Amino acid sequence: MTAPAPPVRPSLRRTLFKAHRWLSLGAAVFWLLQAVTGILIVFHWEITDAGIAGAHRPTDLAAIERRIAALAPPGTAEVGSIWTAAGAPDRYNVYYTDAEGTSRSARIAGDGTILHRPRPDEQSVMGFLVGFHHDLLGSWGSWIVAISGVLLCSNLILGLIAAWPRRGTWRLALKPAARGPAAPRLYSWHRALGLWAVVPALVIAATGTMLKFEDGLGDLLGAAPVALPPNPPAGAPIGFAAAARAGLAALPGSTLTQAAWPKPDDATWRIRVRAPGEIRRAYGGSFVLVDANSGKVRGIFPIADAAPADAFMSALFPIHTGEAGGIIGRLLSIAIGLWLVTMIVAGTLLWLKRRKPRARG
Repeated sequence: MTAPAPPVRPSLRRTLFKAHRWLSLGAAVFWLLQAVTGILIVFHWEITDAGIAGAHRPTDLAAIERRIAALAPPGTAEVGSIWTAAGAPDRYNVYYTDAEGTSRSARIAGDGTILHRPRPDEQSVMGFLVGFHHDLLGSWGSWIVAISGVLLCSNLILGLIAAWPRRGTWRLALKPAARGPAAPRLYSWHRALGLWAVVPALVIAATGTMLKFEDGLGDLLGAAPVALPPNPPAGAPIGFAAAARAGLAALPGSTLTQAAWPKPDDATWRIRVRAPGEIRRAYGGSFVLVDANSGKVRGIFPIADAAPADAFMSALFPIHTGEAGGIIGRLLSIAIGLWLVTMIVAGTLLWLKRRKPRARG
C-alpha cells in the first residue's frame, strides 16, 4: 500500500503571479481612471489659458497691485494670495474673500486686466479632472488615492519580480512574440512592455503616492518648512508691488510664482519665485520672506541651497508631473500613462482568455 503523496506547495514565483493578477483585477478600474485623468492634465495649465482670450501683457507689479485693490478693497475684503497661472506667460490668479465672506478668484493679465472671473460655484473641465486625479474631489477621496497609490507601487514591484527573466532569456523576454496562440502571444506582449517601462512607471507612481503623504513623509525625513519667527505688525504694511520687487531682487533672474499676504499676527510677505536652473517649471521652489513693516528681506531660501530632505520633498511634484525633464519629461509622463492603460487592458484580456478554457472544462 502506497502512502498518499504530500500536497505540492506552490512556488514563490507562482504565488507572486497570483497576487499580481488579483491585485491588478481588483483595482484595475480605479487605476485606469487615474491614468486617463493624469494623461489629460499634464498640460492643463496651457490648455486652461488657451481657453481664456486676452493678449499678452508684460508683468507690471504696480498695475497688479491697483487691480487687486479694486477687486478686494482694503477694509471690506481680504486677499489671501496671488499665483502664476503657469500656462501663458505673465498671467496670474488672485484669490480673495469678498465683503460677504465668499471665496472668489480672478485671472488677470500682467498689466492687471481682468481676463476671467469665475463664479464661486463654477468649475471648468480641467479643474474637475485635476480635482478628480488628486483627491476624487473630496478629502475622503484623498485617502482612497493614497491607498491606491501604495497598492499600485507594490503591484508594479510584484509584476517586475514575477516577470523577471531567467538567466540567458532577457532578449527573448524583451522581444514580444509575433506568432503563436493568442493567449501566449498576448502574455509575451504584456511581459515585454512591463519590463521595458516598469521602472519609470514606478518612479511616477511612487512620487505621486508620496505627495499624498507629504506632511508625514517630510516630518519623517526631517524636512523643515520655510518659516521664521512671527514678525509683530507695526503700522500699515507695505504693498504687494514693493514686497514682490524685494523678493525678485533677492534672487536675481528669478520670476514671480506666488505671493502670500501678511497675517494679522505676522507682518511678513511670503514671496515664492522660480530661480534660474530650478526643475520646478510652474511654481518654483525658492522663497523670500519680506518684512511687511520695513520692506527689508527677512530671509532668503533658494531651493538650490536647501538641505537634502527639503530638496527631495520639493522634487516630488516636478518628477511626478514630468516637469523635471521639461517638455520631453512631460511627454514621457503622458507615455507612461498610456503604458499603464495598455497594461491594464492587456492584463484584463489575458485573464479573460485564460478563464475561457477553464470555463469550458
